[in-house]
Amino acid sequence: MNFATWPTLFVVDVEGNGANPPDLVEVAALPVHDGGPDTSTAGAWLIRPPRPVTPRAAGIHGLTNGLLAQSPTWREIAEQVHALLGKAWICAHNAHTDYRVLKAHLPNWEPAGVLDTLRLAKATYKDLPRYSLDALIKHTAPDLTAAPAQRHRATYDAYATAQLLIAMASHYDTWDQLVAAAVPPGLPGAPMPEEDPTLW
Repeated sequence: MNFATWPTLFVVDVEGNGANPPDLVEVAALPVHDGGPDTSTAGAWLIRPPRPVTPRAAGIHGLTNGLLAQSPTWREIAEQVHALLGKAWICAHNAHTDYRVLKAHLPNWEPAGVLDTLRLAKATYKDLPRYSLDALIKHTAPDLTAAPAQRHRATYDAYATAQLLIAMASHYDTWDQLVAAAVPPGLPGAPMPEEDPTLW
């Protein structure tokens, strides 16, 4: 895989307050450049949600109401997030979720395409019993020593997902092959199905 052929791409991850639909409490956007995660130009935001963080959500990611009390609201940082993502590609694990939540919070934003490492893993590693982020980390054993924060924080999960994407990309020769395996139908960037020739 020639990483120089890749378009601008951000691995994204979001954490919510446990409400339905969720309010964002953390967003991470990590660029992948030259076959590696570029933490020097990454974006990461903690957000004070309009509704309290539920105890269950706080127990998962560790972001409590007290910790977020001095963070900006989504309205204060939305333009920054939108400006960073622009029209780039995004990648996430189980990307439907992250794309749907980000799109709900950024209605005027549309990425060039959406790679899903869950879908990609099922195409790349066909015989795994599970395809959770933890299972794939165990299977591929990426170097996560430089990952910020800890598991279930957006910054850590984006870094881990980026390393998984890079590891799986080595199984494909071209960007187009990767896209064909990784973009879920119905999401931006999905290859158009070939039309059946009309018989006259």
